[in-house]
Amino acid sequence: MCMADVETDRTARRRPRHRRGLRLLLAALAAVALALVGTRLDTEPPRPTVVATPEVSTPAPAPLSPEELAARVVPTIVTVTSSTGLKSTAGTGIVLSEDGLVLTNHHVVDGAVDVSATAMATGRSYDAEVLGYDTFRDVAVLRLGAAEGLPVATLGDSTGLRLHDPVTAIGNAEGAGLPVASPGRVTGLNESVTARSSGDGSRNRLTGMIEVDADVRPGDSGGPLVDAAGRVVGVSTAGNPDNRPDAPAADHTGITSYAIPIDDAMGVAGQVREGRTGGTVHVGPTPFLGIAVTNSPTLQDGARVVAVGFGSPAEQAGIRSDDLITSWSGTPIRSASDLTYEMTARHPGDRVEIGWVDATGAARTASLVLGAGPP
Repeated sequence: MCMADVETDRTARRRPRHRRGLRLLLAALAAVALALVGTRLDTEPPRPTVVATPEVSTPAPAPLSPEELAARVVPTIVTVTSSTGLKSTAGTGIVLSEDGLVLTNHHVVDGAVDVSATAMATGRSYDAEVLGYDTFRDVAVLRLGAAEGLPVATLGDSTGLRLHDPVTAIGNAEGAGLPVASPGRVTGLNESVTARSSGDGSRNRLTGMIEVDADVRPGDSGGPLVDAAGRVVGVSTAGNPDNRPDAPAADHTGITSYAIPIDDAMGVAGQVREGRTGGTVHVGPTPFLGIAVTNSPTLQDGARVVAVGFGSPAEQAGIRSDDLITSWSGTPIRSASDLTYEMTARHPGDRVEIGWVDATGAARTASLVLGAGPP
């Protein structure tokens, strides 16, 4: 399993904590939803996605009981499983259209060669395609093959959130395949944190985040954070590694988790649905250079190469571990993030010119063609 852990260099002030309700195991309710909706076993071939606009509800509906909340939200989520060939990752997704457009975190599917999803509403499993993603916002959009008639999530307005508002995170906690609800309250808004993937250790600066004291766990990533009326106001993304599973159920002290505001996530989803690569959003097949990079440990600008894939375009161009990437088709590269950003606008088959400094200090350049890689 994989989720983003929050490191301790947060820029925002910590908020007061509030009492935590019980984490609710919703297996029984999921079974009821399955029985009500039924299982479709159609095997017709995939069709172009017809995107239904997710329902955006009117303000101030009555709060729901935990049972009502579960009955409304659980059928609109999927469990997501991805594999890189070396490891598997469990996550959650939010259904945006009846024919299987799904919102999740990019880190749930990052580097995967195989992605599948199981609908909580029907229990049916689908092959999933990554349509597009935003690495910097940690958002990805999937399409489930041959899906139809899926219940669609009701979206709220994350700009209307206030401190102390009650919220609930619902997801595939610990990758068990059963929906678990984690109640809490909003403890911070517009937070900035550095999230570290528990999968590969990579770091990403996330801004504008919703901080909550709901106990988000590995497997919850990509799942909905909902308000008291069951409207999705955020996408669960990162949990504090200090969150402990043996903490008393009625005590929220020290529990810190983060969600992407749904308005921000849907901005990415809208761009992906329109097929527009631009800014930090990539649409379509992912280009493959074949290197892993980090920021330079010295004051020297560049992206330090820490690994090179065998037979990759980078290896064929002569790039080796410990080289320093300094330019990309004439654009200076000052950090690992700069290189990631430049890759976002590219596609397999694109020709680029890379400049780097090798281990001897010699400046080198090469023209290469990007391969096709996993998302």
